[in-house]
Amino acid sequence: MLERTLRKDRTEVTFVLPADTPPGPVSVVGDFNDWQPGAHMLKRRKDGKRAVTVELAGERTYSFRYLAAGDYWFNDDTAGDQDGSNSRLHT
Repeated sequence: MLERTLRKDRTEVTFVLPADTPPGPVSVVGDFNDWQPGAHMLKRRKDGKRAVTVELAGERTYSFRYLAAGDYWFNDDTAGDQDGSNSRLHT
């Protein structure tokens, strides 16, 4: 799930996953962080879900995926758009 907060010159996007699906550590990896695993690790929130917030430039399209333990790559079905094997996010 993606949560968005519009700011004057940027968009804050929060990537949210269920507490333990998939199990273990998960990071969001995309062209906004040069596909660097571990750069944006999801952390547990008070509601039990895991999340990380990334500041992105507005009016752009970004490709991303999630990377979980065991080299398990997966997409965000709620993103609404795909770019080949990647999820797409429009700010």
